[in-house]
Amino acid sequence: MLALTVQPNTADSLDVGVVDDPAPKPGELLIDGLAVGVCGTDKEIVEGSYGWPPPGHDRLVLGHESLGRVAAAPPDSGFNEGDLVVGVVRRPDPVPCAACAHGEFDMCRNGRYTERGIKERDGYGSQRWTVESDFAVALPPHLVDVGMLLEPTTVVAKAWEQVYRVGERAYFDPQRVLVTGAGPIGLLAGLLAVQQGLDTHILDRVTDGPKPGIVEALGATYHHDDIDDVAPRLEPDVVIEATGAGPVVFGAIAATATYGIVCLTGVSPGGRRLRIDAGAINRDLVLENDAVVGSVNANLRHYQRAVEALGDADKDWLASLITRRVPLQRAAEAFTSQRDDVKVVITLDDAH
Repeated sequence: MLALTVQPNTADSLDVGVVDDPAPKPGELLIDGLAVGVCGTDKEIVEGSYGWPPPGHDRLVLGHESLGRVAAAPPDSGFNEGDLVVGVVRRPDPVPCAACAHGEFDMCRNGRYTERGIKERDGYGSQRWTVESDFAVALPPHLVDVGMLLEPTTVVAKAWEQVYRVGERAYFDPQRVLVTGAGPIGLLAGLLAVQQGLDTHILDRVTDGPKPGIVEALGATYHHDDIDDVAPRLEPDVVIEATGAGPVVFGAIAATATYGIVCLTGVSPGGRRLRIDAGAINRDLVLENDAVVGSVNANLRHYQRAVEALGDADKDWLASLITRRVPLQRAAEAFTSQRDDVKVVITLDDAH
């Protein structure tokens, strides 16, 4: 079968080649791959700046934003042939740490977790793959064209959970949210905000292309001015930060309403220095009872919450996020950014 592979930490090593067909182990599902989404982490791996191959191997099968259909399932797995499924990305560390031992592998303390398509486990970017039934998540059939959006939705489902866990240290009734970044993570964070009935605002630097219309169709308000202009005007109760851009991060932290919460989901690139008034930021955080929390990855309950969110969303709106579909044989095209890209998807079967 064909698979999308890369040699981690080696630039220009992306390849679509023949690999052995997977052989399910006891308790595993055999899956016909339908599609994988492409995100910034995948691009970093392809650029040679990130990623770890499975032990004893030189190459890593890419793809962690999965979508597939069950080809075969053990009788007691809870799955049937034909079911639409997504594979969970992270696995608990083998020690395990206290968090992993309690099912909170997204909060692994010692960093020995593994991740499909990223860290020491092959991903889902192949025509067929296997997954443990305990780490497979069923999707309703109507999400067949957009189900690869589930994994990024789990990231924001966890982010919103973190916001409420922090907020509920006292009376918490947020009204207005600002999402910074109108990429897939930001737009999906906005989706969950709108589903909660919040006054939702999404900030991005582009002024044309599909993003403003996608935000408007969601029922949110689109902004493209500087964060230092937008955030003080809105005084949001919650900020979901999805850019990782230093000026945006600190601009958001500085301008929330009293008792504001900023949840950071974007990973900042290294090497750039910013001059900030650390004293002023500290003073505001303390005197206003503000909070800043980082959030990454997701565990099983976040996958279930994400299934609910996508299941309740307008299917046409979800489809509008997918601006390009590239067949596996031409997968390299998915890693060359185009001007109007939002979410690029690599299709793994001939039917899509």
